[in-house]
Amino acid sequence: MIERQRTSQRTSSRVVSRTPTRAPSRAVVPPQGGAVLPVRPDAGRCLVLAAVFVCAACGLVYELELVALASYLIGDSVTQASVVLSVMVFAMGIGSLLAKRLRCRAAVGFGVLEAALALIGGCSAMVLYAAFAWLGESRSVLVGFSLAIGVLIGAEIPLLMSLIQRISRRDAEGTVADLFAADYVGALVGGLAFPFLLLPWLGQLTGALLTGAVNAVAGGAVVLWLFRRDLTVRARALLLAANVAVLAVLALATVLCGDFEQAARRAMYGDQVRAAVHTDVQEIVLAGGRPGPPDLYLNGRLKVSGRDEHRYHEALVHPAMRGPHTRVLILGGGDGLAAREALRHPGVRSVTVVELDPGVARLARTDPGLAGLNAHALDDPRVRVVHADAFSWLRGADFGAYDVIVSDLPAPAFTASSKLYSLEFYGLTRGALADGGRLVVHTGPVLTRAHTYWTVEATLRAAGLHPRGYRAEAGAGPARLRRAGAAAPRDWGFLIAAEGRAPRLGLDAGGPRLRALTTDALAEGARETEATRPPGALPPSTLVHPRYGH
Repeated sequence: MIERQRTSQRTSSRVVSRTPTRAPSRAVVPPQGGAVLPVRPDAGRCLVLAAVFVCAACGLVYELELVALASYLIGDSVTQASVVLSVMVFAMGIGSLLAKRLRCRAAVGFGVLEAALALIGGCSAMVLYAAFAWLGESRSVLVGFSLAIGVLIGAEIPLLMSLIQRISRRDAEGTVADLFAADYVGALVGGLAFPFLLLPWLGQLTGALLTGAVNAVAGGAVVLWLFRRDLTVRARALLLAANVAVLAVLALATVLCGDFEQAARRAMYGDQVRAAVHTDVQEIVLAGGRPGPPDLYLNGRLKVSGRDEHRYHEALVHPAMRGPHTRVLILGGGDGLAAREALRHPGVRSVTVVELDPGVARLARTDPGLAGLNAHALDDPRVRVVHADAFSWLRGADFGAYDVIVSDLPAPAFTASSKLYSLEFYGLTRGALADGGRLVVHTGPVLTRAHTYWTVEATLRAAGLHPRGYRAEAGAGPARLRRAGAAAPRDWGFLIAAEGRAPRLGLDAGGPRLRALTTDALAEGARETEATRPPGALPPSTLVHPRYGH
């Protein structure tokens, strides 16, 4: 009996050893509970980490695109960045919590999430620009997109963690480290690609759409190919259709992007858009004219109203020209209009214009309407245009001393312009003044932003200058402006300052005949301005503590 059993076992072993084995399946089966992959587990792990890298880069591009476009359209870049980033980080926490419900079906959940993120993130810039152009209010749209994108980005990491654990459950600590390393490196690449590649080469709208397409392809490839055996036939078909639809929408939006921008500009500026230029600094639009004078917009905001710009520039330049004015320095003023007023005074030997954006000066020279409005001032042999940041130029240039310095800069706020209204900036400006020289500063409106106006005054005093304030009534602005945020201000505020004592307000007796400004108007403007002075002393604004957020 025992011998029979041993003989039977030997016979069975021979049969088994001689039985040909089946060809190995193309799918690699991991330990029990893992995913069935078309590649080896190590390769699958690398592919998931590559998807983490791409998704992180796309996610940061969406964040930066919202911050940049909101700063262009709404202004106050610090506030917009704070709103976008804080709302998005909060939403990412919500997304991480919501992702817990999808971990049991991580592959399907990740596929749906990436398709939604590609569509929402890719179209966010276009929708935000449309809201600004047609509705005039884009803050609520900005917050909505920040919430939606944040929730979707926050749900990515938990789902990707579930997917990578289905490949290999070993070394959980190392898996977390690899996952976050890929996420952080991807964010670095996205953060560098946005300002150096996407923004200058493709612009805000097309760059966001392309990012969405890359996001959709990366997410779809991971789910529909690598984890396809985790999906039912119906789920695969639906995800494939969703990704194709998202890519089709993004492609169509890219094709129509040029027509969309033109329609949005017509909604904002009217039908007569003479020129629209995207520079490294801002968007410049010339509208109107033909036959009247044009209007100049910077980032959607009226900078020059052709009908009544003389009110502003006469009040800005001529009170400071009372006294020596051989050498004149204009900070900003690339439109040539402040230079036009300065050149009207006899005795002006040189005018230096320090303009950050070469595109503004280029249009001021080449556009017939704007060049006619500034009387071709930038082509005058006495005028020299320097393309530089005013702060850096004052700090590093060997320029000598100026009798008159005209600060024709954007109104102060929590933006890049706040440093041009700081104690440090006015210290540099004071060093550029000749003996008896005068500095005049545009401060924005007095009646609606009195706190900002008197903060500039306090900052000038802290820099050792003695200012005197006045204001000028603004015109109605272009009639076609439909958005309250872009309407012309009710007034313009100015401060004229000098060392030793405050200059007397008045006009040069030997100066040109002016269209709007009179000595009586200056005196009345000074009285009205003084009436807005707040009680108590205001602290000055500095580089490390800007105070123009009120």
